[in-house]
Amino acid sequence: MHTESHVSQLSWDASDIEQRLLFKGGRFTQINTLLSFLLAVALTGIVYGILLLIPDVAISQKLIGQGVIPYSIVFFTAWSVVILGIKRMKLGLQRRCLAMDIAPEGDTGFVLSPTTVELVTNRMFLLVDKPEQFLLFNRISTALSNLKNIGRVSDVDEILRSEAETDEAAMDASYVLLSGLIWAIPILGFIGTVLGLSIAIGRFGSVIGASGDTSQILPALQEVTGGLGLAFDTTLEALVAALVIQMMTIFVRKSEQEFLLECTRYCTKNIVNRLRLLPYGDQ
Repeated sequence: MHTESHVSQLSWDASDIEQRLLFKGGRFTQINTLLSFLLAVALTGIVYGILLLIPDVAISQKLIGQGVIPYSIVFFTAWSVVILGIKRMKLGLQRRCLAMDIAPEGDTGFVLSPTTVELVTNRMFLLVDKPEQFLLFNRISTALSNLKNIGRVSDVDEILRSEAETDEAAMDASYVLLSGLIWAIPILGFIGTVLGLSIAIGRFGSVIGASGDTSQILPALQEVTGGLGLAFDTTLEALVAALVIQMMTIFVRKSEQEFLLECTRYCTKNIVNRLRLLPYGDQ
């Protein structure tokens, strides 16, 4: 049985970014929604603090004082960036397990069997403090916990495959909030455009209805075209932000999928290929 009198090489509590910020860390690469929201609020405040220092720059004029839509776009973009940043850091922590060998130290010819399962389990606790918080070791622990109740190598492999599918589904679920933000950003841009058009056309109609003097139509028309420019700027800002976030998401998701494949290869090499089931009487 495992004893905790040692210090593990890798501590999840001390290394996970969310735990270090005194929030409950999401499992594997999942995100603590409350923490990401608060960090997004802080990042949005920093962005607008910088913009207020440079009010004459074009981007400041487009994002400040133009209604609630630009503020929402900036906040949703900041939230997406925070989520991707946290996921990158958590993925980096999970990857560190791939460089660790679960075989007892110094035993190059180690054979995994029901009688040596405890050696591997103890070895994992020497490597990390909480194996259940590390995707790779959690997958291995699940397979080893069932090793004494199965009778064929293919059964162990099947358990590992099942765990791999579960991990992939969990990875997909961790992107639900981010996908919603990527969808919402361009929608906000279109809403801003519609609102801008509605306001500009309403002002133009009121001028025409109030006076038959054609000399007043030209200034009103200039006001309408100015409003249209602001309206379409909102859509442009939203589309650019959504494009950037989507590209960042593709790279992070690709890295996470590659990590899952590397975990599968690790399990094949270090678990399935080392597995030897003893005769029933010896077990």
